[in-house]
Amino acid sequence: MKHILDTSALFAMQDLPPEPVTTPGVISELRKYDDPRLRYWEDRLIVSEPSSASMERVERAAADTGDDARLSPVDMEVLALAMDQSGVILTDDYSIQNLARVLGLDYRAVGFKGIKEVVTWKYRCRGCGRTFDKNMPDCPICGSALRSVRSKGR
Repeated sequence: MKHILDTSALFAMQDLPPEPVTTPGVISELRKYDDPRLRYWEDRLIVSEPSSASMERVERAAADTGDDARLSPVDMEVLALAMDQSGVILTDDYSIQNLARVLGLDYRAVGFKGIKEVVTWKYRCRGCGRTFDKNMPDCPICGSALRSVRSKGR
């Protein structure tokens, strides 16, 4: 079984699992944070790009659940790569776990407990308080910033 690793998993792990696969974005994040383990692991990590079809599917699903505002492009790469490789995602990121569950992907928490339930998100305006189903750069009514809030119903 292939293990698809995100940045949080690599920060939490002491040893790599068999067949560790990750994305170029994860490697960039490790370099950005100057993680010393990268020097020892880099030659053992299999680095692969996800397909554009899987990226599009992840982006659509993230928009549907509202995780699009919570997931970084690197997080979406990890999810898409897991889809392409039929691997298990190792992550402590709750938003990755949430969308993985929605997409039917296997995941395993590394250092923390995993999520208990799938969450969908709505967006509430910080100014006027109106709620929207989709994320936007700002409120179309008053122009204030939006923040994500848990949806009451699925």
